Amino acid sequence: MARAARSGINVTADMVPVILGMVERGDRRHDIGAWFGLNQGRIKEVEDGEYGLPTPAEEEALPPSGSPGPRARGLRRSIDRVMRTLEDGDDTAAADALARLRRAAARFDQPE
Repeated sequence: MARAARSGINVTADMVPVILGMVERGDRRHDIGAWFGLNQGRIKEVEDGEYGLPTPAEEEALPPSGSPGPRARGLRRSIDRVMRTLEDGDDTAAADALARLRRAAARFDQPE
């Protein structure tokens, strides 16, 4: 049986404190891996200190609990930008925000 293609996603220094914070919060390793597009083995390596042992990220810096996956992270970033734009109240900015949201939704719907 052929193996699946590698994801190409690697643990980065920016991920390590967030992963440790999620572990400390009690998140399931599967969900943590899904958030970053990593397998549970990489999460265990982070826990074991193979990527250093920085201070875990604070609760307010952590993503929501659960398994959103890489697509959802991109969509959430787009939603946050659109909300900030809409809060500014400018009609031109609102049209731009809607276009951004449509592009984000289209990216979300694309097969990987």
